[in-house]
Amino acid sequence: MLEEVERWLDRRSWSVADRPLERILAAKRNTKVSVVLPALNEEATVGDIVAVIRRELMTEKVPLVDELVVIDSGSTDRTAEVAAAAGARVVARDSILPRIPAVPGKGEVLWRSLMVTSGDVVCFVDADLRDFSADFVTGIVGPLLTDPDVDFVKAMYDRPFGAGPDGPAPGEAPAQGGRVTELVARPLLNLHWPRLAGFVQPLGGEYAARRSLLERLPFPVGYGVELGLLVDALHTVGLDALAQVDVGVRKHRHQDGQALGRMAAAIYRTAQLRLSRGHLVRPRLTQFARGEKGFEPTTYAVDTEERPPMTEIAEYARRRVA
Repeated sequence: MLEEVERWLDRRSWSVADRPLERILAAKRNTKVSVVLPALNEEATVGDIVAVIRRELMTEKVPLVDELVVIDSGSTDRTAEVAAAAGARVVARDSILPRIPAVPGKGEVLWRSLMVTSGDVVCFVDADLRDFSADFVTGIVGPLLTDPDVDFVKAMYDRPFGAGPDGPAPGEAPAQGGRVTELVARPLLNLHWPRLAGFVQPLGGEYAARRSLLERLPFPVGYGVELGLLVDALHTVGLDALAQVDVGVRKHRHQDGQALGRMAAAIYRTAQLRLSRGHLVRPRLTQFARGEKGFEPTTYAVDTEERPPMTEIAEYARRRVA
């Protein structure tokens, strides 16, 4: 590990306990905090997450979060209804920037969320978390309120990998999980962006940043958004403006192997664009599943589209002037 990264780990890696809530609230002053949950068919979990944030961080006694928005990206279940009933403002993805046709992907939703939120600090939280704790928000928002030199904060945590709702099955290691992180993202970062080698969960969906930074970054529309934002933030504001906070344990829904393969391809493509901005001859991924006639191929397009920095969007510029 680079000496610079070792020093960074000492200076910019914290625990949620390092900043008591009272200190965070005292530092908030007039800073507005927005929390965004990108959601697609998450009726089983989104309501509990919204309820915890409203109950613990949006009260007269604890006014940390000013705005809580769920961006529904076309759910076919009761995600929108459940989120609204729990107290979130729900916005349909396709209603944001209708001039630009929406494409599927998490990054697309995060990018559009900048248009319908107003916080100086924007905090992203995945909507599939179970046993959600408000520490996920206070942990990553805290450094942005108490440390003016910090612009981007990722959560770090253990990721139990087990089939049961209560965590790993007997005999399984409690800290496993993050398979695409370990097999794809971490090798890419260590080889090509070694200054980012200190991030424990580079692909984690819980992170917060200053709007002034996010609006200047391009957003990969799909699975590559977390790696893309991290790499571009490094190049834009430097390593010392990035940080991570240990928030404990993250329990969530795990995807199957083929979904992880598509995720890995999109992340590799995101990295490739940032390495060379060169041309990928065939941005496709073929996978196999056993069918009636043996192993049958299915080919998927790999996410190659990116949204420009939000400051280049005319509607966003007009909103800021207004």
